[in-house]
Amino acid sequence: MTSVPTFYLYGEPPRSIEDGFVHVESMDDRSRPNEWTIQPHAHAQLAHIFYVAAGGGEILADGGRRRCSAPCLLLVPAAVVHGFDWQEETSGSVITLATPRLSGLTWLAPETAGLLSRLDVIALDAGEARKIERCIADLMLELSWSRIGHDAAVQAALLSILVSVLRHRTGQPVAATNEGRQRALVARLRERIEERYRLREPIADYALALGTSETALRLACATVAGCPPAAMIDQRALLEARRSLLFSDLSIGEVAFSVGFPDAGYFSRFFTKHVGRSPRSYRDAQRLAAAA
Repeated sequence: MTSVPTFYLYGEPPRSIEDGFVHVESMDDRSRPNEWTIQPHAHAQLAHIFYVAAGGGEILADGGRRRCSAPCLLLVPAAVVHGFDWQEETSGSVITLATPRLSGLTWLAPETAGLLSRLDVIALDAGEARKIERCIADLMLELSWSRIGHDAAVQAALLSILVSVLRHRTGQPVAATNEGRQRALVARLRERIEERYRLREPIADYALALGTSETALRLACATVAGCPPAAMIDQRALLEARRSLLFSDLSIGEVAFSVGFPDAGYFSRFFTKHVGRSPRSYRDAQRLAAAA
């Protein structure tokens, strides 16, 4: 049986992650020793922000490929299967942060909620690149030693980067207060779905755990995500099922059980309804395309 490896940092075995974890390193640190190729892998509770200062390459993420060229930011959410084929001598920095740290940032600035909920490549102009470089330099300095106001300075540098992403992505002023609250609620929902989607819990349980009503939760999801919360849970289960079908040799029944469906037949009908083909047909077609 083969599966996608899950690392702490790339190449390091999984271990417990502190809620406030933040790490910054040069892209060169892990890419050069691996001849500029990073094999597909995942991190359970760690998200990445890559700043590509020079060069570029191809990103493999959940079976798809995207190209990026400097200067740019690359956002990689937690649990996304990703790998890279970098051009030689590509340079830049990688910020890795724990999902609870990211959640804390969205409490401080609700309008930034959801920025790392999907993989994205953001091209930067020269002015934006210089600002990101200054923020990363400040962050690296703060992480290198602890002085008074250390955590606030780390938060400030991270928030400055997230706000830059927000403004670039929207091209608009920050969201209104009510929309910001809804974004924060949906971000918290996404985090809980990430932790518990395999349990297939009812929406009422999610609303209770998040301290809101079902009506408010459904309205926030419709406004921010464009779909009901049940669909978000299904989408997360389908994403994990696709990953397992593509990157592992698990049987269809084992894939079904891994995403919360003890009945393989019910899972196959669920998958076919949403994807348009059976799990086996999907696996065969994707592997045939990859081999072409």
